[in-house]
Order: sequence, then C-alpha cells, then structure tokens
Amino acid sequence: MRLRTSETEIKHLLVAWLAISLAFTILFERTLRPQAFALTFLASALTVGLGFTLHELAHKIVAQRYGSWSEFRAEPLMLLFAILTAFAGFIFAAPGAVVIFNPYLTREESGKIAIAGPLTNVALAFAFLALSLLAPFFASARSVVVGVGGVADFALRVGEIGSKVNGWLALFNMIPFGFFDGRKVFVWSKQAFAFATCAAILALLLSYFL
Repeated sequence: MRLRTSETEIKHLLVAWLAISLAFTILFERTLRPQAFALTFLASALTVGLGFTLHELAHKIVAQRYGSWSEFRAEPLMLLFAILTAFAGFIFAAPGAVVIFNPYLTREESGKIAIAGPLTNVALAFAFLALSLLAPFFASARSVVVGVGGVADFALRVGEIGSKVNGWLALFNMIPFGFFDGRKVFVWSKQAFAFATCAAILALLLSYFL
C-alpha cells in the first residue's frame, strides 16, 4: 500500500514534533546551559516527539489501509499550551490528531485504526527498554573507544525516558471513554482492549523496575 501524504501534513507533523520536544525539554532540563539543553532536546525528540509522531502515523496508515482519507493536523493553541504548562512543572499535551474521512467504516475497522496508535507506543516502549538495558555494554567498551562513556550515558537516558513516556502514552490512550482511542477499541473488541491495556501496563512497569 502506498502511503499518501501532503506538504501540509508534513509541515504539521514537523511543527508538532518540534513543539512537543521543546515542551518536554523545558520540563526535563531546568538549566540554561546550551549543551545540556541541546542534549535534552535531542533526547526528547528521539523519545517523546517520536512517540507522538509515530502514534499518529499508525492511525493514518491503518485508516488508509481501509480506504479512508486521513491526514494529521496539529493544534497550534494546544501546542503552545503544552509549552507554557512545561514551565509550571507539568505538561498537558494534545498536539493534534489524524483527521479521518470515511462514512463507511465498520466498528471493527474503527477499532483497529484506534488500537494502532497505543500498540505503536507499546512497541516503542519495549524498544527503548532494550536500549536502556544494552547501554551499560557501551560503557564496558570505554577502554577501546574514546568517549564511548558519554554515548552510553546518553543511550541510557534516551532508553529510560523513551520506555517510560511511551508506556504512559499507550496506557493513557487506552482510557475507554471520551475521545480516547480506548473507547473505540472497547466498543469493537473487549479482548483487544484487554490485550492492549495489559501490554501497556507491562511495558510501563518494566520501564520502572528494570
């Protein structure tokens, strides 16, 4: 299947990715040291920004698989709100959504489109968890490769942030009411809802205890 996009959608995705990454950088990094801020921004872009972006793209890809017109649209005011709340020590992030048009979607198709986003975050959480577990092996090679200790520390930070954030994103989006993905999944299949929710909980627990 050929992925259909547009210049407008690409711009919206980039703006949302950068804004969310900046918001979490402000939340994580309280110093104004340029190097520390830049490294935290890079870590945020690779974890939080990637998690949000791939979550939305997963919805889009599955929706297009069912013949729908689907494109991501950012919400500028919500992105600004996310950045402003970061200064207060917390973040309310609703960067935008995938707009889907198809009046003939079945309950099953809608459920599968909805579950694609949280399952993508679950997969990312496990991938980042693996990175955090492998990071010490980079440090053990310090005597062989100069400066690899810094790489290991950065890989560990990215792995820890990525696993926790994507675990929370998956679980948060599985709330079974309102505008959350979990509502459509629950209406479609209780078994699929239970599987995705348990997978998100497992990923989140492992990110805190391993």
